[in-house]
Amino acid sequence: MHFKLSDNPLGGMLMYNHILISTDGSETAQKGVDHGLALAKALGVNVTIMTVTERFPVYSSGVGYDLAWSEASLIEYAEGQKSAAEGILASAKDSAERLGVTAEILHVPDAEVAEAIIAVAKERNCGLIVMASHGRRGLGRLMLGSKAFEVLTHSVIPVLVVR
Repeated sequence: MHFKLSDNPLGGMLMYNHILISTDGSETAQKGVDHGLALAKALGVNVTIMTVTERFPVYSSGVGYDLAWSEASLIEYAEGQKSAAEGILASAKDSAERLGVTAEILHVPDAEVAEAIIAVAKERNCGLIVMASHGRRGLGRLMLGSKAFEVLTHSVIPVLVVR
């Protein structure tokens, strides 16, 4: 039996019309970018490459007040996050252009990573989310969390996790 991407054993067409690729700029994430771009090239579809920067970490002291940060510190943090995101996305866009894949880039600031990935995939009507996983197991995964696991758990859109 030969299975073509256009065939869906459950009926109807299986079509990855637009692929969302998420990256944090790490070497592991680059594997996801490369795989997603190769798939997009093979299918002749466009991609959105995104990165998410999280909110400024504010820790509660547990006695009813949060550690106060100066406005200058918050601005410096936001500018650093924006600059890092621009570098990550420029590199991914270059990878797409080298392959001849049309890619939009998107930075989502001040967001929870998994929630942002799922929301963007829905907003852009993506048929597939591609992301990498560091492959941590056991205590390491519990302590650090797994954004790929969160996306897999909550997304109604198919997710391809690359390791």
